[in-house]
Amino acid sequence: MFEARFQSFEDPASSATGPHVAALRAELARRGLSGFILPRADRHQNEYLPPSEERVAWLTGFTGSAGCVVVLADRAVLFTDGRYTLQARDQVDGAIFTFAHMVETPVAMWLEANLPAGSKLGYDPWLHTADGAERLAQACAAAGATLIPAEPNPVDTIWPDRPPPPRGAITLHDLRFAGESASAKLARIAAEIGKSKADVLVVSDPQAIAWTFNIRGADVPHTPLPLGFAVIPQTGRPTLYVDSIKLSNAVRHALAEIVEIRESNELIADLAVLGSAHRTVRFDQATGAEALSKLVSTAGGKVRRSADPITAMKAVKNKVEIEGARAAHVRDGAALSRFLAWFEREAPGGNLTEIDAVAALESFRRDTGQLKDISFPTIAGAGPDGAIVHYRVTSATNRKIAPSELFLIDSGAQYEDGTTDVTRTIVVGQPTAEMRERYTLVLKGHIAIALAVFPDGTTGAQLDSFARAPLWAAGLDYDHGTGHGVGSYLSVHEGPARISKLGTVALKHGMILSNEPGYYKTGAYGIRIENLLLVVEAPAAPGGEKPLNTFETLTLAPIDQRVIDVTLLNAEEILWLDNYHARVERALSPLVDAATKPWLEKATRPLSR
Repeated sequence: MFEARFQSFEDPASSATGPHVAALRAELARRGLSGFILPRADRHQNEYLPPSEERVAWLTGFTGSAGCVVVLADRAVLFTDGRYTLQARDQVDGAIFTFAHMVETPVAMWLEANLPAGSKLGYDPWLHTADGAERLAQACAAAGATLIPAEPNPVDTIWPDRPPPPRGAITLHDLRFAGESASAKLARIAAEIGKSKADVLVVSDPQAIAWTFNIRGADVPHTPLPLGFAVIPQTGRPTLYVDSIKLSNAVRHALAEIVEIRESNELIADLAVLGSAHRTVRFDQATGAEALSKLVSTAGGKVRRSADPITAMKAVKNKVEIEGARAAHVRDGAALSRFLAWFEREAPGGNLTEIDAVAALESFRRDTGQLKDISFPTIAGAGPDGAIVHYRVTSATNRKIAPSELFLIDSGAQYEDGTTDVTRTIVVGQPTAEMRERYTLVLKGHIAIALAVFPDGTTGAQLDSFARAPLWAAGLDYDHGTGHGVGSYLSVHEGPARISKLGTVALKHGMILSNEPGYYKTGAYGIRIENLLLVVEAPAAPGGEKPLNTFETLTLAPIDQRVIDVTLLNAEEILWLDNYHARVERALSPLVDAATKPWLEKATRPLSR
């Protein structure tokens, strides 16, 4: 059978959370603290963390990518968003923790309402942004409590077998994939620093570091990030702070042409020097730890917090990156089609498990000879598991894929020329009428985004309702965003743009975003259809007064037509699906094997036939 090399199926979280919480309370009492707030974060606000930073998982058992814990003497609360409501209750002991929705009940609001007057709440200033720490301090003050820095982190103090920090090798990202030299990027960044009247920019986001210096790393699972910091001055050479053990002689020599290289632990003293020299230092609002800005301000420097200009530059792909993305999606689509054909042959027998499917899809991607990693742990949910939005199969939860079930598989790949992310929902046997109706409503929302034509400057928030409208009309919805940005051989979740109710950044030519509306019936099934889109210029409207944009669909893979209720689609939607499938068949047919080709022809047959 197939083998998964990039994904483990063991549950990394500890089930013995009771002793961990008790040990934390004892440590807090020893320090004179009434409680502690612990976000799922590292010093860079990464979404995916190295094992040494998985404090929330160690303390609670929760392994989702977004969460925050508040531990007081008499209670403990886990905050998660809508993607993880079911997962949190499955993984976390409800006798120890209560649960809260971080959107409906923000952590600061909960603290203001629940902290006892006179209490002292500890926090780690390396795990909170400066803005985030200010909100917590205000909430504590409103409750008559005080927010107290707790260094070292008390969880680290009581975690006896905490893994060591990652030391993944740093590699050079070739210009044939990057499309722009690091020197050219640095010149653009320096110009932006000058516009903001700052002397230097502190780069705290490893994605920005990787993009700026055309390097990649191996410190974070499934995302080729080098953990570290950089200081880029308005004039002069930048400095890169990384553990030197990550650098081969060849990589160090190449980087030394454009940047000074210093050890990570030297950043603290160097920021204090900038402060003592009364420099104006710019920090990223989204990823800059409060501890960083305090090093400057305490020493006498001036701190400016704003969006890192690199984030916006990185999001707009250049011509080389765009062509790389197109090539990566053709390659990935052929691998996914091989999987879908294999799945349709094997699943009706009732012997396939979720893990079998994950391993098979990874194997087909490895067969391309160009797979560097998966871009995130594959979500493979059969039946009721599909209703858990970010379900991650483990050996303990693995279940067989049964007839008359929907199977949701959300996966992606890391290739040097592009990052992919695609979701397909597949029926095994015959779908129910309800499945067909709700699948088709999701598809209608997906098509509405794919067909959208919008004025230049439109934000993701303005488009988000396009995807939800068919579901809303039926009294349905989904509790996650419709789309996120995607990097170029970088993070599968990239800012600053997104298609969601909170997406306030304008969509620009060259941005790549996902299009993934869904529907989830707890205990029964989940539906999601996801393609990646490239923002491109749309033809001018006759008599129009504004330049228009639209999307080019990058992802190429059949959408399961057996679950579609054609009576719910209009002529424009049917035409879109037929044109999409014709493009899929045309692009992938030369690349798939003999066993897959007839399946591909059938799967992409026009719906209007």
